[in-house]
Amino acid sequence: MAQFTEQPVAALDIPGLETELSSQSPQKILERAFSLFDNISISFSGAEDVVLIDMAHKLKREIQVFSLDTGRLHAETYQFIDRVRKHYGISIEVMCPDTAQVEALVTAKGLFSFYEDGHKECCDIRKVAPLRRKLSTLDAWVTGQRQDQNPATRGNVPVVQVDTAFSVGDRSLVKFNPLSYWTSADVWMYIRTYDVPYNSLHERGFVSIGCEPCTRPVLPNQHEREGRWWWEDAGKKECGLHVINQPQST
Repeated sequence: MAQFTEQPVAALDIPGLETELSSQSPQKILERAFSLFDNISISFSGAEDVVLIDMAHKLKREIQVFSLDTGRLHAETYQFIDRVRKHYGISIEVMCPDTAQVEALVTAKGLFSFYEDGHKECCDIRKVAPLRRKLSTLDAWVTGQRQDQNPATRGNVPVVQVDTAFSVGDRSLVKFNPLSYWTSADVWMYIRTYDVPYNSLHERGFVSIGCEPCTRPVLPNQHEREGRWWWEDAGKKECGLHVINQPQST
């Protein structure tokens, strides 16, 4: 059974914590997050996340890491997950979608319905539901979001926030985004400096990497998120993991 922090999230001054941490390095933000929460996990999928794993590994030997296996990832991504597991000697909890839900979707609409009616339904089943299941066991989670990844949806991502999208009832979930103010150049400088593992797809022009049918390489000077769900409007390029970034309709 998950062990929850003794200090209620409601007792934390989140705006004050944001003010305190917004000028700090990602390492300091992680250190503060670990000091506040024992039941905290890093969400891992890409280059930013493995940078956070590297930083956390240097700060704290025992870290929790989870990853979402949608069943549609590139072979290189599965190899990357195993490489990170072995490199740091850590366990990575892999969350999979509900088999019955996947079977129902594929039976009703086929394997590529998202090209016709948008990615939301498929992402809800393959990514959001498994994430919600995992986050229901945590007090806090850590993501690799950066503000410059997508100005339309991530331009105001804070360093720390209450994740209202995944909080349940009166139990609030805290979300840390230590790389919020970093750029892609900062991430890759860290990777090269500390010889951090990365997905081999980056060597083939992929920048932001998701599921195989929904990800393609980007051209020089294209924004990194243009390679994700390229058939849709740029303002919709979120899968639902960070739905808190999206303006709420009234």
